[in-house]
Amino acid sequence: MHAIITASDLMSELAEEHPPLLLDVRWQLGGPPGRPAYEAGHLPGAVYVDLDTELAGPPGKAGRHPLPDLSAFAAAMRRAGVSGDRRVVVYDGGQGWAAARAWWLLRWAGHPSVRALDGGVPAWTAAGGALTADAPDVSEGDFVPEPGALPLLEADDAAALARRGVLLDARAAERYRGEVEPIDPVGGHIPGAVSAPTVENVTADGRFLPADRLAERFAALGATEDAEVGVYCGSGVSAAHQVLALAVAGIPAALYVGSWSEWSSDGGRPVATGPERG
Repeated sequence: MHAIITASDLMSELAEEHPPLLLDVRWQLGGPPGRPAYEAGHLPGAVYVDLDTELAGPPGKAGRHPLPDLSAFAAAMRRAGVSGDRRVVVYDGGQGWAAARAWWLLRWAGHPSVRALDGGVPAWTAAGGALTADAPDVSEGDFVPEPGALPLLEADDAAALARRGVLLDARAAERYRGEVEPIDPVGGHIPGAVSAPTVENVTADGRFLPADRLAERFAALGATEDAEVGVYCGSGVSAAHQVLALAVAGIPAALYVGSWSEWSSDGGRPVATGPERG
């Protein structure tokens, strides 16, 4: 199953007898909230899903965007119309991070067919797709999570993987180096992690680089099909986008959901700074 879908292919699938369900996951770190943008205009039939309240649990020691309570997540997905036997396409405002978080959570929870719209809303409208403010009429879904379909890392797992495999840090390089830290209490990175900013996976319009170019990029960082690969970021959102990019390149990877927001909140964990791995 492909992890992403182009706007033109999505248009074709939406014209089929059994089209995919669309989930609008527009969100930006620090706001503004995505619902007003959804209500102003969304892909026809799309249902809005809130990242902060439905795709994450309350912020705390486990990070700013920890895993949601499984039963609450399942209920939210069923309300949105998600069923186990219906394809799902998730999209956001174009950055791709929020859509990737939804993609990862649904795949991790066992849904067999989830794809992200490459380029989000801007790609859709650029391809001639229409937006609507009409509220969709969506029937309750029957999705029952079976977590574990994608690998998940805890803090100790991430530390160990940085020593024996490849742990990619998806944040901006200056945050990795510890030069700036606008959000979390401590700057730097997990010792042994490799800097791999998520923004380098996409073109200027927010679409993923071709699979072969992504594979080349990740290979240069040590991440290949044969390597054990994990990813973290600030709070498990942009890292999901990195896991999605790795999937496009054909490279499986585990996600450390707690990421730096959890790691840095524990004063007993080591912190590395500077440009070098180690």
